[in-house]
Amino acid sequence: MFIDRFSNGTEKYRLISKDGVKRVSMEGRIFYALDPLAIIKLASEAFHDAAFYLRSSHLEGWKNIIEDPEASDNDRYVAAALLKNAVISASGELPLCQDTGTATVVALRGSNIITDGTDESAISDGIKSAYSTYNLRYSQIIPDSMTDEHNSKNNLPGQVEIIHDSGDSYRFLFIAKGGGSSNKTTLIQASKALLREDALKNLLGEKISSLGVAACPPYHLAVVIGGTSPEANLKTLKLATAHACDHISSKPSENGVFRDQKWEEIVMEIAQESGLGAQFGGKYLAMDARVIRLPRHAGSCPVSIGVSCSAHRNILGRIDADGVWLEELETEPEKYLLQVENSFTPVEIEITDDIEKTAGKLDGLAAGSLVHLSGTMIVARDIAHARLFEMLKAGNPLPDYFKRYPVYYAGPAKTPAGMPIGSFGPTTAQRMDEYLETFMSLGFSRITLAKGNRSPSVAKSCARYNGFYLGTIGGAASLLAKENIVHSEIIDFEDLGMEAIRKIQVKNLPAFIITDNRGNSLY
Repeated sequence: MFIDRFSNGTEKYRLISKDGVKRVSMEGRIFYALDPLAIIKLASEAFHDAAFYLRSSHLEGWKNIIEDPEASDNDRYVAAALLKNAVISASGELPLCQDTGTATVVALRGSNIITDGTDESAISDGIKSAYSTYNLRYSQIIPDSMTDEHNSKNNLPGQVEIIHDSGDSYRFLFIAKGGGSSNKTTLIQASKALLREDALKNLLGEKISSLGVAACPPYHLAVVIGGTSPEANLKTLKLATAHACDHISSKPSENGVFRDQKWEEIVMEIAQESGLGAQFGGKYLAMDARVIRLPRHAGSCPVSIGVSCSAHRNILGRIDADGVWLEELETEPEKYLLQVENSFTPVEIEITDDIEKTAGKLDGLAAGSLVHLSGTMIVARDIAHARLFEMLKAGNPLPDYFKRYPVYYAGPAKTPAGMPIGSFGPTTAQRMDEYLETFMSLGFSRITLAKGNRSPSVAKSCARYNGFYLGTIGGAASLLAKENIVHSEIIDFEDLGMEAIRKIQVKNLPAFIITDNRGNSLY
């Protein structure tokens, strides 16, 4: 199996503990017996660090964008904000992103490692410990029936896979994957006909451009071609987006697995030519690319495309004879900060309790204009919108606040002590598109704020009902919470937890006009 390790061997590790590993000799063979507490501690520490720190290579990538003379003002503006966000997050209170992700663990257990068989349970206990102890968000939804659900309130279940391996160590890849980037995964069931350079370029050009910016670029972009099954293809894709396939040779192995660096360059060119850039236009839709080629069945050629977002939360760990170890991430990201000059002159917009007056202040500003918003906003996202829509269908009126103020699609992480709110970035706007025409026709949701592109129907609704769609920076959740939100209170649907409806006060919250009231859109 080609998943024999997760890295290229250059990572540095810090010692978490020397406890929980016992050397055992049986019939002339040395084994290492693990206490489940060692696994719990490693998983808990891993998901803490992944939520607040990043690899230095990731930070260096943002710095390179700022220094690139070919980068657009948008590229540099977003990269600078993401660096500043990392500095705030590194204090350990506000996580990098409000969506602290589904906890995923892939582990390689050496043949000389002995456990009591409760490994998966111990990993889950570590996940629960991290998400319960720190200011992380519970995002896992448990079905009660085919249509009814509730939040698990501990971020379980996680996704755990343990693979048997040789050797004296237990190696781990911990991934915190947000919903926005997971939603950008595409699987195509193709055939031999695709395996021509022109056909493959055309397919990748179409699919990469359709990724959009809702998953918070600049992305780590991955493409996997082939696979003995679609499931094997998608598993490789997830590892590739986490840079866990970087050790794979660029030359085909005996079983046909290789990393194609020529096609990585082609994929980067396609991403740059899309013009989508780092959220608001430019060349940096992707920061890097990985292309993995796999063997396949003669009658099938699965192809997948996926991303890891700007909150690139992947961290390695291991347990061996010397103790419990965790990859060292960068705890001092301020060394990567740079001054950024751009051409943006923000327009100051004071939000009133009269949506007509607020819309009037936005009227005449072109799509792509930067505004700073100050005043009251309503926060509501997926489940709240679904509940409001059901109220309408039942003949009940919607709350007046939904008509008077702009609606921000978001759901915060837990609130640290002494702060008005936890990490609080925008969620993907498209998931609310099916409600917008109905709401706007009744005078509600006239001005919305979120991230990413929306369906063509939204532009038509904005033109028809004098509405606006504004986008703020995705992936800068700790920055927005620290600098732009001064008050927050739950005003409806408290039972929905992080999806409850809130009223917030914002100050100089940066946003770009994505769609104006004439139906013109930036994307």
